Amino acid sequence: MLRFFLIQSYAKAGQKAQYSISEVVQRWIAPNGKYETVAKTRPTSYYVDTWTCNSELEIRPEREHHNINPSGVYPRQQLVPELKRCGYKGDCFGINPFDLFCTLLSDSRAETLQKAGQINVLKYFAGKNFHRIDSYWASLKICIRNHYQIGDVSIWRDYLDLLRFFGKDLHNAKYVCPADLNAEHDRYVSQKRKWQERQKREKAKKKALEDETRFNEMKSRFFGIQFTDGLIQVRMLDSVEDIMIEGDILHHCVFTNEYHLKPDSLILSACVNGQRIETIEFSLTKFKVIQCRGIQNKNTEYHDRIIKLVEKNKNLIRKRLAA
Repeated sequence: MLRFFLIQSYAKAGQKAQYSISEVVQRWIAPNGKYETVAKTRPTSYYVDTWTCNSELEIRPEREHHNINPSGVYPRQQLVPELKRCGYKGDCFGINPFDLFCTLLSDSRAETLQKAGQINVLKYFAGKNFHRIDSYWASLKICIRNHYQIGDVSIWRDYLDLLRFFGKDLHNAKYVCPADLNAEHDRYVSQKRKWQERQKREKAKKKALEDETRFNEMKSRFFGIQFTDGLIQVRMLDSVEDIMIEGDILHHCVFTNEYHLKPDSLILSACVNGQRIETIEFSLTKFKVIQCRGIQNKNTEYHDRIIKLVEKNKNLIRKRLAA
């Protein structure tokens, strides 16, 4: 049984302090970890330590305010044999005593963790959600067998989820007991991000095929437009796939922001020696260049020359538009 006492002091200047003590909660725990709560009533209040001290200690339905994490534990303890058997020696390791005792008595895996010195793991999973350890228990046994102490359990758990995602062997100490947990965790996080990016691109390609018909209906009259000044070649990007490639090469948002589906916009590409250098958005209503962007939206040394070249040849666009 765990007994919780509320100690209060009353002090006034010039007078001796007065103290009162009242037992407010008892937690009765059976050897199998099941429990009942005996407590006094508690008025509606924002304060956790507000109790109706003149009420009776009675069996109460489970409430969150009964799960008290005490500021101190009385050092003289009488332990039932079942707790001694589980390896409890009086130290709660910062775990709520009620959560610790219920977990130790109800699940032999908690006893294994305590006796193996995996206190961080016990502290992380102890309580009503101890069943969350199910997905990691096989790997934890590998850690125990290899005397691998887990420091940051949250990172290790996330790392195991990443290993599971990539289909790695969670029974292999090579994976579950990394020498540098943080470095391995970060490496797999990076791999997953790359996988997500690939999935995103595949989704974009699928959407591009769906947009192709719409794009053709809107812009096919301009297909084939191209001109040059002898060094710079400018041509219209006449497929959604080509626009997607343009965005990937120059690392900007011409495709993801769907500029090609804007009725007012014509998307052209400027190249030098066959290399894409800048992407041009030309307005069909204002009849001028709205923007011209190079790699990562930066201007190249040819920027002004590209704009002048487009302005010089915009009659080619005007003729297509009229047609």
